Amino acid sequence: MSSDPWGRVDETGTVYVRTADGEQVVGSWQAGSPEEALAYFERKYDGIVVEIGLLERRVETTDLSAKDATTAIDHLRQQVDEHHAVGDLDALRKRLDALVATVEARREERKVLKAKQTDEARKAKEALVAEAEELAKSEQWRAAGERLRALVDTWKGLPRLDRKSDDELWHRFSHARSAFSKRRKAHFAALDAQREEARKAKEKLVAEAESLSGSTDWVGTAARYRDLMTEWKAAGRAQREAEDDLWNRFRGAQDVFFAARGEVFAERDAEQGENLKLKEELAAEAEKLVPVKDLKAARAAFRGINERWEAIGHVPRDARPKVEGRMQAVERALQEAEESEWRRTNPEARARAEGLTGQLQAAVDKLRGQIDTARAQGNNARADKLAKELEGRQALLDQALKGLEEFGG
Repeated sequence: MSSDPWGRVDETGTVYVRTADGEQVVGSWQAGSPEEALAYFERKYDGIVVEIGLLERRVETTDLSAKDATTAIDHLRQQVDEHHAVGDLDALRKRLDALVATVEARREERKVLKAKQTDEARKAKEALVAEAEELAKSEQWRAAGERLRALVDTWKGLPRLDRKSDDELWHRFSHARSAFSKRRKAHFAALDAQREEARKAKEKLVAEAESLSGSTDWVGTAARYRDLMTEWKAAGRAQREAEDDLWNRFRGAQDVFFAARGEVFAERDAEQGENLKLKEELAAEAEKLVPVKDLKAARAAFRGINERWEAIGHVPRDARPKVEGRMQAVERALQEAEESEWRRTNPEARARAEGLTGQLQAAVDKLRGQIDTARAQGNNARADKLAKELEGRQALLDQALKGLEEFGG
């Protein structure tokens, strides 16, 4: 008989393995020595040890599913339980039990992780649905359309939920996209209709513009072209190709008219340039009357200058305000001199001014007395209030005194 710490072979060739539950028959060996029998079954034990080690590493380092891991553990446990190997089978059972616990722990971790991922996916999809429903109301057609397409790509990258929840959210998401597409389609259909109306309106404007291009009614036709331009802008835009073609025709008709008018006006401008020189000379002559010393003589001289001014024709439009402004400045100076003279020699106005000044002076003196009394009585609040009223009355008095000086006293 031959034996080692974990097994033995009896005289009949039966091989036994020692376990915590006692000896268990491993098998029968008749082909060689007992040592060879033990060595054979010990190698089978070593093979199981290697398989268990490999499975332990797979469980620890890969994403082996719990189902597949359990199947592999059951297969190895069956080999151990069948006692076809010699070695510490109880130690192998303990390793397999520990591996079962590890797999179960991994199963729970994955279950928790999956629940978390599902919850995150649900929240993400609900957020996508909410944004899609908000975008469905938008009129930023290009930006909103691009964003909705991006939301679809994001949706496809998220994990699926349970069928009922996923279908409900997808239905809302899809409905929002459809509602946006329907509104956008209706918008552009209406826009196409508006552009067609604009095209018809602008064709009429072009026809009238072309019919006016040969007119010599420079003022009336130019005004009509301005009106046509206003109507053109109000008509809105036609389709791009039609818009460009109609605009070129419209602008071309105007160019023909304004080019012809420009030639006529060029001759007129030359004449008006000469008129401008003459009026500038008269303006310079009128400006010598200021400051006014002899009002009667200055007024007579200005009338004479003005008669010569009226006899001269038009000047260029852009130069007119400046040269006319010079004459108007002289005329205002004469008017101011006349008003000053009138005020100085008008006894009624002087009397009114003196009366107003007297009233204001009396009011100021009265207020000052009231302020002094209030201060003496210790009523500073009343004194301060009266002081503010005094400031206003004093300002009016100063203004009245200045006006009285214009009367020479």
